[in-house]
Amino acid sequence: MRTLISTAFVSLDGVVEAPGGEPGYRNTGWTVKLVDFLPEAYEIKVQEQEEAAALLLGRVSYEAFSPVWPDMAEFPGYRAMPKYVVSTTLAEDDLVTNWGETTILRSLDEVAALKETEGGLIIVHGSAALNRSLSDAGLIDRYHLLVFPLLLGAGKRLFSDTDKDAQKLRLVEHEVYANGIQKNVFDVVR
Repeated sequence: MRTLISTAFVSLDGVVEAPGGEPGYRNTGWTVKLVDFLPEAYEIKVQEQEEAAALLLGRVSYEAFSPVWPDMAEFPGYRAMPKYVVSTTLAEDDLVTNWGETTILRSLDEVAALKETEGGLIIVHGSAALNRSLSDAGLIDRYHLLVFPLLLGAGKRLFSDTDKDAQKLRLVEHEVYANGIQKNVFDVVR
């Protein structure tokens, strides 16, 4: 069974919306505008590219990343690896042709089936709505969180507010950086 990792930049109050400067959000670019850059705080992002075997995205994140990420020097590891987009509305014609193999998954059942296949780690970037659905369905195995010392108030959240049984997490790695960012790696306890 493949491991599904959710990786996110998240404010202390749980907001994940527009960390890099995406339009339409009041506090857009909060990771780069409001916290000093320290390269060591982002080493986990290099590690994720080296260890991941597949990239899983929601439609909105795919549409934001696919025009930009294929040509970015910061993301060479994601160019060749298989990509999966969870969407009920995206068409094959909507997929970019310069970012390698991309498969559209139409349901969380198809994500569960993907996890049952042979292969390495599957990593989810961005994709707030997808992350909430995956979590509620019990499909996430690990969280890689870079927690920023910010309170952003309104915005898309990483975790849903669904009334459900508590989910226990086990902290397996953590570090605090001089700029206040905290790295927290949690395994989901089953």
